[in-house]
Amino acid sequence: MKNAIHMLQSVIDTICNSFIITTEDGRVIVIDGGYQQETDHFLAVLRSLTGSGKPKIDAWFLTHPHDDHCNNFFNIMENRPDEVDVERVWLNFPSKGFFEGTVGRDDSAAATMEDFYRVLPRIADKVRILSGGDELSVGAARIRVLYSQDFEIKDCNNSSLVFRMDLGGRSALFTGDCGLEAGEKVLRLWGDSGLLDCEICQMAHHGQNGCGRSFYEAVKPEICLWPTPSWLWTNHDGNGPYKTLETRRWMEELGVRENLVNKDGDQVVLL
Repeated sequence: MKNAIHMLQSVIDTICNSFIITTEDGRVIVIDGGYQQETDHFLAVLRSLTGSGKPKIDAWFLTHPHDDHCNNFFNIMENRPDEVDVERVWLNFPSKGFFEGTVGRDDSAAATMEDFYRVLPRIADKVRILSGGDELSVGAARIRVLYSQDFEIKDCNNSSLVFRMDLGGRSALFTGDCGLEAGEKVLRLWGDSGLLDCEICQMAHHGQNGCGRSFYEAVKPEICLWPTPSWLWTNHDGNGPYKTLETRRWMEELGVRENLVNKDGDQVVLL
């Protein structure tokens, strides 16, 4: 296998955060995985990349509990566990109570947490909790966690893991659905460290209503990875409520060299 980031297309043209990273020393890292409708395509890509009928996933990162990020994982663990060998699952999910009550209520996240608790007995021995500042290695990949949930920011998207991955002499920043508030906190914590300066950046929240422009100015990406379906990429031909076109303008003004969008199919960046 080669050092590479594979961003998978959504088979139903919807928001889908699904990444498979391969390393030259044979390790496989997954980030999120999308909806359960993505399972067949996800497993087919894994088999192709590894040459194995039962691929091994050395580390599976779940950035936050929303169904467009986690339901493929739940589906595999619950209904097709014999088709993969998952060694570790890395996450930092808020408690169920985080989403209850009048402050910060998120019915979608609460439902995803119910799915997580149902699946948890099957995976409990594999789960490890990540916190901001943690460092770990998965084969040749070096990972530095810059942010996890913040109890003062009552929002599921803003509980997303944000982490930097160094592999093959290149750096990539993964942001999940990180929003403006969490992005600003990451800037306060790490803006002067140089760790945000990454060649490759996954666009937060599918490229709209995520991190602010100042966040991307600190990252200074050359390649942007957009987990963005066709209708969101164009904001419904400019007639929708989304902020994708604004974010696209930022990247143009920042001089981004290449925008890779999963609406155009599976995308690969060699590292």
